Amino acid sequence: MVVLSEILLEESSSTHVHSSSVDSHSSITDVHIYDVFLSFRGADTRQGFTNYLYEALMAANIATFLDDEEIETGEDLKPELESAIKASRASVIVLSENYATSTWCLDELVLILEQRMVSNHIVIPIFYHVEPSDVRWQEGSFGDAMAKHKQTMKEETDAEKRSQWARKTERWNKALFEVANLKGNDVKARLETEFIKEIVKDIYRRLHVTLRSTQPLLIGMDYHINFVTSWVKDASSHNADILTILGIGGIGKTSLAKYVFALHWHEFHTSSYIEDINRRCDGKFNGLLDIQKQLCNDLSKRGSTEIHDVSVYTSKIENALARKKVFLILDDINSLKQLDALLGSKGFHPGSKIIITTKDTSLTQSCALFKTKIKPKHATHFLEGLNWIDSGRLLCFHAFMCNHPKAGYEEVSNMLVKYCQGHPLALEVLGKSLHNRDVAYWEGFMEGLKKETSSPINNVLRMSFDSLPFNNDKELFKHIACFFVGIDRDVTETILNACDINTVTGITNLIDRCLLSIGWNNELKMHQLIQEMGRFEVCQESLNKPWKRSRLWCHKESFRVLKQKKGKENIVGLALDMRMLEKEKLGASFELKTDALINMDCLMLLQLNYVQMNGSYANLSKELRGLCMHGFHLKAIPSDLPMENLVALDLSYSNIESFVNYYSDPQRPQKRQKLDEVSLNNKRFLRSLKILILNFCEKLHSLGDFGQLPALETLIVRNCIGLVKVCESIDKCGELVLIDLSYCSKLKILPRNIGMLKKVKTMLLDGCNLGESGTTNTDTGSLDICKANKNIGINTRTSSSLFLGAIPSDLKSFTISLPRSLARLSLANNKLSTESFPMDFKCQNMLKDLYLDGNPIESMPHCVRTIPKLEMLSMRNCDLLKSVEYPPRTLKKLWLNPRREYDETVIEKVVFDPKMSPLRLSLNSIDFVPWSHEIEGMLKIQPMATVEENVLSSLGWTNLDFLNERHMGTCSSKSEIQMFYEFGIFSVMYEAEEMPSWFMHRSVGSSISFTIPSSPNKLRGLNFCYVQMSRILYDQLPYSPVITISNISKNRTWIYERFMDRYCIKRKCWVVLSHWMFGINELEGGDQVTIVVTVTDPYDERIKECGVRVLYDDVVSHGEEDVLGYYKSWNHIIGGDLSPFQTTTGEYILHKRRFLEFGTELYPYHRIFVAEGASYQGRCHFC
Repeated sequence: MVVLSEILLEESSSTHVHSSSVDSHSSITDVHIYDVFLSFRGADTRQGFTNYLYEALMAANIATFLDDEEIETGEDLKPELESAIKASRASVIVLSENYATSTWCLDELVLILEQRMVSNHIVIPIFYHVEPSDVRWQEGSFGDAMAKHKQTMKEETDAEKRSQWARKTERWNKALFEVANLKGNDVKARLETEFIKEIVKDIYRRLHVTLRSTQPLLIGMDYHINFVTSWVKDASSHNADILTILGIGGIGKTSLAKYVFALHWHEFHTSSYIEDINRRCDGKFNGLLDIQKQLCNDLSKRGSTEIHDVSVYTSKIENALARKKVFLILDDINSLKQLDALLGSKGFHPGSKIIITTKDTSLTQSCALFKTKIKPKHATHFLEGLNWIDSGRLLCFHAFMCNHPKAGYEEVSNMLVKYCQGHPLALEVLGKSLHNRDVAYWEGFMEGLKKETSSPINNVLRMSFDSLPFNNDKELFKHIACFFVGIDRDVTETILNACDINTVTGITNLIDRCLLSIGWNNELKMHQLIQEMGRFEVCQESLNKPWKRSRLWCHKESFRVLKQKKGKENIVGLALDMRMLEKEKLGASFELKTDALINMDCLMLLQLNYVQMNGSYANLSKELRGLCMHGFHLKAIPSDLPMENLVALDLSYSNIESFVNYYSDPQRPQKRQKLDEVSLNNKRFLRSLKILILNFCEKLHSLGDFGQLPALETLIVRNCIGLVKVCESIDKCGELVLIDLSYCSKLKILPRNIGMLKKVKTMLLDGCNLGESGTTNTDTGSLDICKANKNIGINTRTSSSLFLGAIPSDLKSFTISLPRSLARLSLANNKLSTESFPMDFKCQNMLKDLYLDGNPIESMPHCVRTIPKLEMLSMRNCDLLKSVEYPPRTLKKLWLNPRREYDETVIEKVVFDPKMSPLRLSLNSIDFVPWSHEIEGMLKIQPMATVEENVLSSLGWTNLDFLNERHMGTCSSKSEIQMFYEFGIFSVMYEAEEMPSWFMHRSVGSSISFTIPSSPNKLRGLNFCYVQMSRILYDQLPYSPVITISNISKNRTWIYERFMDRYCIKRKCWVVLSHWMFGINELEGGDQVTIVVTVTDPYDERIKECGVRVLYDDVVSHGEEDVLGYYKSWNHIIGGDLSPFQTTTGEYILHKRRFLEFGTELYPYHRIFVAEGASYQGRCHFC
């Protein structure tokens, strides 16, 4: 070895030479080439153990150096070996029987140990069938080898060389002694294959291989990584788990799976990552067989004989999966055939984890595994794209190699981020394409994107479209992409079903392939890039001649086609909104002729918003199914408009005056009476119309002749401020399901027989000032009003325009006799007081959702308790609401969000029936109210002035200065001190610099440890107190510290977040006093306990000291009745049921926000308090 020989030759300068040698390789050691250097005796282990170890390390993506030389030549270590050691992060030394016989091995050992001292080089000894003591003391084979080396030294006749040998043997002896004292691994009596797996795992962990640059860049994916990691590490079930990662092409499914696999593959007996399955199957005749072969080899870790039968391979895979705990990732599965061939149907070994990435949501649970008696547990995780900030970071990383756009590029960067809508592949591809380009190039590039049809992004997204099984689904996809994105699903289905499109299976298939999703408001949602891909498919029909396409959605192209009268029978859908052209100053005030539509015989979907069109409407296609004409300029529907096949008509924002005897010719008024008579004789003229929308028609004054609309299902007439009458003939519309008359503020007469309708599920009548006219309850049905709200049936906001438009969402309502079939009722914004409501709603036995938002009610109306099946009650923005007592037991959701801030009136008391069903509660922050407030079972806040003395005595809270001030009347009402009670914990915050004197056990700083004293008396609880100081005076509330109490003996931890109340505003020092109702099940004599207070901002805040006091029966005053009995009766308290607040790793996180949220994820800051991978064990229900 070069360095050692130089040291031996020049002893006097050994240190200098060694250091210079190290410096000469600084460029290598700064950037490591290898992860591991293998030092071994070839004659002992090269063909066996060391070879297997090397292969395992390389398979684990651990770069490993192994010397291929079989025979040692020369006395000194080869320079390349010296360089390899210095270029490695760690060394594995296989100490076998004949290791010490090799001078090269001994020289490697010396250099490895030197590297350990100077560069944090990790050294891992393996005692391969040798005793560590033999290595340490040079006994056994090591003693024999060292004796031979000494004999060689003695036989050396050259004095200088003999001296060199002496120095060498001395260094070898020290090196053997040192390596034997390191923590090593002994292979004796171990299965070598299992032993090697443990070694690889240890190296993988210690070297943090997953942090290397080979890992994909996953900006903005932290949440998804944590979710999948938590799922992988969750060992709560012995059954195998399957996780399906879903999302559109390029959204990051593969990158996420690959990243998590690299993190955790070594934690399983066997792991396999099979990438790009669909492409490999489609691109090769035997593609599936090749993939099966790869999987078999990964699972068995040895080559297999050639097989040409998929079923035989499947059987082998099934057997392998059943024998071992595996971590398997199947990337980009696209068919049941692939899934069944790679998983079989026999199930897995307990503890196995299988991740499937796919664009098809239905695949996993349709495979053979889920048709067996014992089905695996299955979860799904959907990727929707990056948020705005992370999208910008990813784009800038690829375009500018930094996290922020360069100066001057801010606007174009934002435009591109908006275009990509969080799509990672699009951001990466476009960012790389624009690297080192000027702003002008960016602008031209983005303009070209609108015309590009064969980009790599489109090609990826088109794979889902191409996989659609039926032509019906492809046509449906194109219809939605061109006209129905953002439109209510029910409206869309109604129209397209009439166009001979099967939407029942079609929409499901689109959702399954992540081409479509349904929003919270029941609207159709589609990623912009997918929508563009669908429109590109239509463009392919004729790239340069739009009139030859089947659908025209571009307003500019539609206008030109109509202006030039080039429309033909191939066009099935056309949308034109003149307001969009006016923005571009194209076609402003230009009038079109109806004969522009004369040749469009197959036209079924037509939108002509704000279009001045003159001529005979008989020219329109008789095949029309959906017609939208916002801003229609005529006062009545033209008599010659073909409407016999029309299923949806939208005339919002139009000048129409009446729907009574509507069949008329506004241009020939002298014939109106005659035509009206014709209309009345033809009652079924609009026999197909199912949807009628007349929103914001300010001149509309009456609705009638419903007998001519026998098929009508949806009637939406919102914000028609001139409407005064709805005809009694509405009872002829027996198919009506939804009626919306919101904000028709002048509507005074409503048909009494509306209550006789038998199919109406939803009525939207908000804001009609019912409180001014009073309400009545009649016998024709039951009183029901519905709200056009995000949570109600059909979303009138998205359905208000049949195709591309939408209207404002303001709504109103008023009282009428309503059908018994009604499922949703809203009386929102009607100036209704508590007394305005009828005594009961028991006739509404189908009612599930009730909206009373924005009314001046002071308490929940009594009639609400009489609704037998009510599941959802909303009383948001009811500013006078003070109490909600005993809502129906059937209730599942209760929304009580007040509009005002905490210094205004808020709800004082919420009480539930003890037999209440599980409930989701939505409520704004109520931590800072300066008066009594209670949500029974969740939180009780009361001024200390109202707390009874015997309660304080039971808590052991005596001789408190601020309590004495209370009795003296010196407390300011503005700084009212409050007592909080939640989770079995009482707490109070008050201004002081010292804690109460009766805290005898104290500790300076933010933590305290102690042992629970033994006592013959029953333990009643624990008082904990801390003094908090602030360096600044807050104008707003500072964040609250987190109290963590850990019973080390019982391995139980409670983490409590008490929000700061308004008392601490602008105070420099305050005391937080708390009482925890621990019992013997939580604490007992001899338990070791640690309490830590964690501040959120250690720079601005600090904990001065803390103290603890344990309470027993003799501390609390005795009495016949337990004064804390009411508090102990709550369910979710210490000693009660805290399971909804327990994490998968055992800790209890006590925060009332948990009552108000439905998910299972922890907040990021919780990670400093709980074990890695933790999440809540399940969902939380209030009751």
